[in-house]
Amino acid sequence: MTYILLIFVERGISKIIGKLGIVRFARGYYAYVGSAKLNFKNRVERHFSKEKKLFWHIDYLLNSEVAEIRKVFYLNDAFEHETAREMSRFGFEVVKGFGSSDCNCLGHLFYVDGVRKFEKLIKEIGFRRYI
Repeated sequence: MTYILLIFVERGISKIIGKLGIVRFARGYYAYVGSAKLNFKNRVERHFSKEKKLFWHIDYLLNSEVAEIRKVFYLNDAFEHETAREMSRFGFEVVKGFGSSDCNCLGHLFYVDGVRKFEKLIKEIGFRRYI
């Protein structure tokens, strides 16, 4: 199962993101593309938790006091990497290397420069809203 977290970053910040080093996040919306082969509900709950071991790149961003998940979307038969490519095709700017240390994608986090454009993508691909 592939999911997308729509995250709002309240103000610009710089964060150390694991081995990526310092990453600058502008104020605004970001979409993170992830997958959960099992226990989707547990994975989403983990993303919302502030008390967790920082393991994935997304953990470092979500552990920030200025980043908040606003919506979660999912699709049972989508593939994480194809969804990330679609985000790029739609023109969303990738945060290079974020969430893609185990694949050939440029990244799995995208700056959402237009919520309506993002919602159009979600609808076109067929994702459903979870939260």
